Amino acid sequence: MKRINEIFYSLQGEGHNVGRAAVFVRFSGCNRRCPFCDTEHESYCELTDEEIARRMCAHPSRFAVLTGGEPLLQADETFIDLLHRHGFTVAVETNGTLPLPANIDWSTVSPKPPTVVRRCDELKVVFQQEDKELPIDQSLNPDGIEASHYYLQPCDTGNAERNKRIMEAAVGYIKAHPEWRLSLQTHKLIGIK
Repeated sequence: MKRINEIFYSLQGEGHNVGRAAVFVRFSGCNRRCPFCDTEHESYCELTDEEIARRMCAHPSRFAVLTGGEPLLQADETFIDLLHRHGFTVAVETNGTLPLPANIDWSTVSPKPPTVVRRCDELKVVFQQEDKELPIDQSLNPDGIEASHYYLQPCDTGNAERNKRIMEAAVGYIKAHPEWRLSLQTHKLIGIK
């Protein structure tokens, strides 16, 4: 049995796969408690792997995004194999504190210490720095995680003035470090889940 906060169908709102139709499986529970997390960890139902797959198959897309909380506390190679048998390409959004399953198709790591993942498809750093004078040599990837794509995602604090300062600092950082790209939460901008 897995603790599932929700299963829903929408568009991927962030990062490399932005705009892609996806079935999201939001797991409940995490080994970190980030202040900006949008998961209600106390709210969940327990489902078998087969029940999860059946609910996912009710949607036309065969792109699955395992998110949370921390999905790798519950999603393992056996579960991913089941989703593959149902035709899904499986992506995971993880904090990087647990090893990636070998059979995952796409990995997005938003690193939280202690990070054990050394390589991923997409590194996404939630950027909270408000200071436009951010030192040029300050690394946003202190663990040296290798990725095919590097994204900065300005943190949505709910405060328009603070968000503006964070955005300006993120843009400045990217201009000084062009290996990074800006990731916006487009699902919030267009008003979808």
